[in-house]
Amino acid sequence: LNIHLFVIRLSLQSNGGAITTRLLHTTSVLCAEPLKKKKKLDPQIIKQREDRRKKKIEKQIRRLEKNARQLKPVEELEVPLELIDDKAKRERKLTPLGTAEVEHRALLKKQWARYKHEEKVADFQIIDRLVQSQSKALQELRLESEELYLAAIEVDLQLLPVTIKGPVATPPIKTYESPDGDYVHQTMKWEV
Repeated sequence: LNIHLFVIRLSLQSNGGAITTRLLHTTSVLCAEPLKKKKKLDPQIIKQREDRRKKKIEKQIRRLEKNARQLKPVEELEVPLELIDDKAKRERKLTPLGTAEVEHRALLKKQWARYKHEEKVADFQIIDRLVQSQSKALQELRLESEELYLAAIEVDLQLLPVTIKGPVATPPIKTYESPDGDYVHQTMKWEV
């Protein structure tokens, strides 16, 4: 495979008499083949092809109109056919629970709910005691020294680095041009 490179120098004179040189690079077309001659088809054959195409489209339209009320299937909600076939094998044969077992489970649920409620109340009580002891200590510190109290309640910005921006729900900026970003089209296509 030979690639030919031609360089043509163009010399242009501007009004001031200075000479500028521009290079124009061209290459031959790679892997080119002569175009094939189009075969002349019989107009009757062309008409038959168009008629077939029209009939196919009309048939698809009729099928769509017949199934117009059916919703498009959602793949995540469809159960695979293999699972439907294996349903009998997979189904567990559980014995029904007796009344004593049902009552026992209900009592266990009530005990668990009571335990979690008591745990939550205990947590709130601990938090209340901590807040009360903190406020009492700050009051005592204020009685001792106002400067120490002010230093104690001063916010330490190095403790938790927080950056806060303005409100997020704002009216759109009229002069803002949104940038063109990458968009991956993931819409499912349903062929008939």
